[in-house]
Order: sequence, then C-alpha cells, then structure tokens
Amino acid sequence: MSELRAMSEPMIQCRRCGKEAAPLTKAPFRTELGERIARGICAACWQDWLKHQTLLINHYGLDPRDRKAKEFLYEQIEQVLFEGERGEEIDTTKQGSIEW
Repeated sequence: MSELRAMSEPMIQCRRCGKEAAPLTKAPFRTELGERIARGICAACWQDWLKHQTLLINHYGLDPRDRKAKEFLYEQIEQVLFEGERGEEIDTTKQGSIEW
C-alpha cells in the first residue's frame, strides 16, 4: 500500500540538492519567485533555507517588512536555492557590531 501511495505522490527534481523529493505543498510567496520555489525546490531544502534566513534576519537585525531587507533576502534565496552558492555568511565574531 505504501508503495502505491509513494508512486502517486508528486515528486520534483530539486534544483538545490539534486534529489527527487516531495515539493512544497504551496508557493511560499504570491510572486514569480514563490512559484519557481514551489516548482523547483523540495520541502527539505526550503526548511533548510528558512533556518538560514532566520539566522540572517537575527544576525543583521533585518526587518522583513523593509524593502531593502526583502531585496537582500530575495537575493539570498536566488543564490542559495537556485545558483548553488552558500549565500551570505554569518560572522559571529562581529556580534553586536553589525549595522544594516
């Protein structure tokens, strides 16, 4: 039974990890970027991104409602999820001295 269920579940080839995996259940944003993420990024890689995004927000003191902060985060999504880069590093030696 589980074999039949697994065969009927939609799968995608994840652009980040390269594995065939379950997609997100819905687009994370109501934009073209959100649709690209839903079509090409697996749920596990999206969860990894959300953890990294939280670190970035906290490290740089970002306000996700701020236009400049959103642009920065969207650039990071492109780099990390679609271009295979590591994205912005979080340098903990500068704790307390980061200005956004």
